[in-house]
Amino acid sequence: MRNQDNKPVAAVLFDLDGTLLDTAPDLGAALNHVCHLHQRPAVPAERFTPYASHGSRGLLNLVFADDIAASQEQLLPQLRQQFLSYYHDNIATHTRPYDGIAELLAALQEADIKVAIVTNKPIALTHRLLPHYPEFAHIEVVVGGDTLPVAKPSPEPLLHAAEQLGVHAHSCLYVGDAERDIQAGVNAGMATVLAAYGYISDEDQPQRWGADYTIETPQQLLRILSVADALTQSL
Repeated sequence: MRNQDNKPVAAVLFDLDGTLLDTAPDLGAALNHVCHLHQRPAVPAERFTPYASHGSRGLLNLVFADDIAASQEQLLPQLRQQFLSYYHDNIATHTRPYDGIAELLAALQEADIKVAIVTNKPIALTHRLLPHYPEFAHIEVVVGGDTLPVAKPSPEPLLHAAEQLGVHAHSCLYVGDAERDIQAGVNAGMATVLAAYGYISDEDQPQRWGADYTIETPQQLLRILSVADALTQSL
């Protein structure tokens, strides 16, 4: 694959939740723990899964939005602490890489294409989670939501990752499943790939996000990367 300057793509940057890892079951368990503490009904997986990329606040709003608003946000820190404490202690109980991720990362490594992770998950939780999955062991550049003063949709975390990898932003692809991922990638000058297999809710309108490519499975990224002539014209 080559960019508009006809230079080979040097790196692929990935979002984490909903792109590399299916973290929704453990995030949903944390939400339901908070529901239990506050005598609220448990939230079924089909309801919380599409919002798993929205972080603790997005998930808590599924149940507690009115309470948070009524308290003028004063309730939110307590809810977040309860959520994050449970999640910290149960972070990899049910979380699994998406089918094909291990093979995708191995193929990128074989092709000498660098890889980084850029997520809005707090970096401490990210570093706690990743060692559970040996397929990520070779990924040295990881940027979390609090690594910099700003997080996605700001392009700065992506640009920081590219700098750490020693590559130009225009030689990178960014892959993610949320609108903020595509916005960040576009603003960083990177080609963008929407992971449509991730956490996309019925209210989302991904066709309006402006991603350069859409993949339904991780393996399709390799197909994109291998079609050099078409990509040279379209990137």
